Amino acid sequence: MVSSPARTSTSARTKPAGEVGGRRAFTIGLEEEFFLVGARTLAVPRRVDPAVFRRAEAVTRGRAKPEFLQAQIEIVSGVHDTLRGARAEMAELREAVADTADAHGLAVLAAGTHPGADWRRVRQTEAQRYDRVMDQLQMIGRRDLLCGLHVHVELPDPARRVEIMRRMVPYLPLLLALSTSSPFWAGLPTGLKGYRLAAYAELPRTGLPPAFRSEAEYRTYVDAMARAGAIPDASYLWWAIRPSASLPTLELRAPDCCTRLDDAIAVAALYRVLARHLYRTRPAADDMPAVTHALAQENQWRAQRSGVQASFVTRDGPEPVAAVLERLLRQAADDIDALDCAAEVAHCRTIVAEGTSADAQLAVYEQHVAGGHRAALRAVLQWLRDETIATRADPEPRTIAGPPLLPSHDPEADRDSL
Repeated sequence: MVSSPARTSTSARTKPAGEVGGRRAFTIGLEEEFFLVGARTLAVPRRVDPAVFRRAEAVTRGRAKPEFLQAQIEIVSGVHDTLRGARAEMAELREAVADTADAHGLAVLAAGTHPGADWRRVRQTEAQRYDRVMDQLQMIGRRDLLCGLHVHVELPDPARRVEIMRRMVPYLPLLLALSTSSPFWAGLPTGLKGYRLAAYAELPRTGLPPAFRSEAEYRTYVDAMARAGAIPDASYLWWAIRPSASLPTLELRAPDCCTRLDDAIAVAALYRVLARHLYRTRPAADDMPAVTHALAQENQWRAQRSGVQASFVTRDGPEPVAAVLERLLRQAADDIDALDCAAEVAHCRTIVAEGTSADAQLAVYEQHVAGGHRAALRAVLQWLRDETIATRADPEPRTIAGPPLLPSHDPEADRDSL
């Protein structure tokens, strides 16, 4: 995400994103990772023709790109002042990528895991960076058949990203719970609403970030890791939230890829609201930071296990996800108003009331399981295919305008992938 307002997408500037210290702030950008599947079989292919990615990149003006494994594709928004602009662009990008896939006998699915995929069939995308990652990760890299939603928010002072990252950790379980879309793995129900992070935890440097107290501590850690040859740079830190290595943003990485676009926008809106709220409020004194981090770890597991039906652990007792959400919306009411995103954030209530993609997938599975396990899984795959492109663009100008969130879609330059 670029910091200059002159390069911000102009598709939806209806209200400033909030000004702090005399400059525009809290611009937002999204990245969504999808599965590519056979249009008829809905199975992930062993190999994808590079022409698919070349065409997708061309029709989206550089907003679609390959991912780590060939059965994945990613779309990347421009920089937006409003969620309405971001939603309009992501709807258009979803449609453009789906149309491109269809022209090549493929379809796209938005979910944290593919319900029936065999990771052993999938090949790595050919790129020097991905070669290095695969060499380091070995079989764990081959099992990384997972798709997430990443949300970038630019803070007025990028030097405060580490502080806000530390203070954001207790809220990550809520953002994950609202996004859960991975109840199946390798053809089996997992018993979890969000299995993706359980699989992703096999990778090093994932999960909740360490509780760095300052930018200096974070930099000391990164420098030590780089000098030791453990990582080339900070882009090899794959935590649930991190300071972007190539952009002046704080990047949320915990959520599953949301099947429904409106769910993705709601999660992005809530994260943006929380970023502004934490930035402009003083941190509460915490005399037990280890306890705070440990409770967040437990609540992340509860979000993975039960999604929006989870009850989180607090120092005062259990608190259902619905109650956690309502408390945060009350606390951040001024930030919601300043960012003009009341409708988008309110959709979080709808997710809690009606369930996430994971809940819908499991309901579809149960409706069809009498016909056999394979038939039920296929029904889930069909639902995912249809819902991924069900939401069309808003009645705003349907143009992909402004620069992309990421400056390059060459994997060697795109240091925010994986």
